[in-house]
Amino acid sequence: MFEVLVYLYENYWRPDACPEPKQLSRKLSAVGFEPEEIQDALRWLDGLASSAESVTGQPVPGSMRIYTDAEREVLDETAVGFIAFLESAGVLAAPLREMVIDRAVAAGGGPMALEDLKIIVLMVFWSLGEEPDALVLDELFVDPDDRIIH
Repeated sequence: MFEVLVYLYENYWRPDACPEPKQLSRKLSAVGFEPEEIQDALRWLDGLASSAESVTGQPVPGSMRIYTDAEREVLDETAVGFIAFLESAGVLAAPLREMVIDRAVAAGGGPMALEDLKIIVLMVFWSLGEEPDALVLDELFVDPDDRIIH
């Protein structure tokens, strides 16, 4: 599923630039994606659109986000730390954080790989038609082992 999401990000500027689901499904199939991963990705994107509509509110100063057991099954210490890092850097406002957490839980499975969580963060920005700044893109795309220290 994550490969399909990356393909969509790379090939369509915004969700509204994507063709209708049936046509998009045919295009993705022609590119070589399996029907099951296409359907999983399209279902996940539908949930992303719903999540964008339903997430509201601002954090209360001094408040702390407590993760549920279901969220902790998907988001391990590294993932929670990464989300906290983005939030403390001012990149991920509380409503966006909630979208990221919602979509991570929707992806399911055991502890999520950090690379997959980064794709989810990217897709949340993409769904809103926002381009993260260059430093955020660097954090989302560049492997820390490949970084050059100046």
